[in-house]
Amino acid sequence: MAYLLGRILHVPSKYVERGGILLNKIIEQIEKYQGTFEKISRNIYLQAIKDGFLNAMPVILFSSIFLLLANVPDVIASGFGSDFTLPQTVTDWFNKIYEYTMGIVGLMVAGTTAKNLAGSMNRRMPAGKVIGETSVMLASISGFLLLAVTKTDMGNFEAINMDTRGLLSAFVSAFLTVNVFKFCITHDITIRLPKEVPGTISQNFRDIFAFSFSVLGCAIIDIFARVVFEVPFADILSRLFTPLFAGVESYFGMSVVWLLVALFWFVGVHGPSVVKPAIQAALIGNTAENLELFQAGEKPFHALTENFGTALGEMGGTGATLVVPFIFMFAMRSKQLKAIGKASFVPVMFAVNEPLLFAAPIILNPYFFIPFLIAPVANIVIGKLFIDVLSMNGIMYVLPWATPSPLQLFLGTNFDWLSLILSIILIVVDVAIYYPFCRSYDRALLKEETEKAEKNEDDGDTEDTETTETNKSELEMESETEQEMNQIDTTKEHRILVICAGAGTSEQLAGALNEAAEEDNVPITAKGSAYGSHYDLLPNYDAVILAPQVKMYRDDIQEDADKYGVKVIIARGKEYVQMTQAPQEALDFVLKSLNK
Repeated sequence: MAYLLGRILHVPSKYVERGGILLNKIIEQIEKYQGTFEKISRNIYLQAIKDGFLNAMPVILFSSIFLLLANVPDVIASGFGSDFTLPQTVTDWFNKIYEYTMGIVGLMVAGTTAKNLAGSMNRRMPAGKVIGETSVMLASISGFLLLAVTKTDMGNFEAINMDTRGLLSAFVSAFLTVNVFKFCITHDITIRLPKEVPGTISQNFRDIFAFSFSVLGCAIIDIFARVVFEVPFADILSRLFTPLFAGVESYFGMSVVWLLVALFWFVGVHGPSVVKPAIQAALIGNTAENLELFQAGEKPFHALTENFGTALGEMGGTGATLVVPFIFMFAMRSKQLKAIGKASFVPVMFAVNEPLLFAAPIILNPYFFIPFLIAPVANIVIGKLFIDVLSMNGIMYVLPWATPSPLQLFLGTNFDWLSLILSIILIVVDVAIYYPFCRSYDRALLKEETEKAEKNEDDGDTEDTETTETNKSELEMESETEQEMNQIDTTKEHRILVICAGAGTSEQLAGALNEAAEEDNVPITAKGSAYGSHYDLLPNYDAVILAPQVKMYRDDIQEDADKYGVKVIIARGKEYVQMTQAPQEALDFVLKSLNK
């Protein structure tokens, strides 16, 4: 990567080599903390948030399409100086679909986060004590509505905080609800019915106290927020930060703003809705003043404008992620990251980066914590330097936020050619910031197991067996495959679930298995899934294959699998990658594993 950048920028080879050495050292330093990253990732609350987002991913991807359809045609037209616009009825229809899906994603995440956290809590509950996942979902959704939503004078719900602006309320409601349920169930605070009453009815009555206490807890928090801060709980952070941003148009002040925007989004809270309301007047007012200065023949010097923030601090979306899909596609080896890059680069170009944030994932992924916070700050500082030192125009027009960042900057500065140079520099800077962390994450996904780890994961498989298998001729391997196939029950279908981090490589391995099974007429069907989405699927499968990147969750998956009599199969790093491209090898591996 350093060599490629050096060639593009015509940097002498000796500096390219030094840059490559420095880059490798940075990656090595990041990888030293891989164990710490894994421990953080295993925290049940963070895992519940990530799994909650993952469950909502179909909604996020679907709604993003209609958001683009509603905005992109106008953006393209403005770029060519055309006054073309979509018919208002069409735009309204696209926006309606978006608002009725992404517009209530906070409500949905409140339920999915609670469900996933309850699943993790159940593994730690005393024997015979179980938290009802459906009950906590309903209670969490009810609590979310109390925390985030206000009724209008007409008696209707205000939906503004039901989207990503309400994610803080979603997490608070989910965490409170699950812990209240845990306390009540552990301490038998319940209504007991005679044993003759059907189990489903008894369970509903047993949850009444837990449901009531958790919803009332959210109601008390809501009352406190409205009495003390005079806003719904969802708006409390914005109210707290408002007095901190007076006179924010400085290098330090603007850096803090976009650092906080990224920081809140990284932990799953919609950063722009928390921070930007406090400076909204300045963002709009400075834009208007820049235009007045330009029309009067003076320099439009304000950097703190709405589109300056979206074009630079949020270049490609919060976290300045414009370059990330392209890094994934062209510089990473992991098939998972390549697939995510291909799926997300178009939305990210138009600042719709939720598919990238939640699919990679970047949100709550320790590998991306530093670049996600640093890249926006670097962009803002460099952009302000262009205005203060090089006399680039400040942005003087309000453009659609979905306008691609370089075009947004060029149009907003009234076609200032310095803005084009700035865009190129920011892309190079962001690549330099993100690349080491992307590379380290990529290596973690592809990392081969050490010999000691292989022995531990194989639960006592001997080296002699591995050596014997390696030295078999192709004929002997074919013969053994037939023998293995003869040992399994061919009268029923064997269902295999493959789990990886993001359902990328797991789908590839499942596809390879299905291909070989169909060719050899073996009664095996396979499906790929992402960790977190597998809970509901697990009871329907006979065996589960774990990819190397989710090995840290082995104990949790084993505990779930034992409940349903599902066999857990561990795939080592090198063989897992090879099997995604070698159907027959994948089938041989599964047959051997099923017969052990």
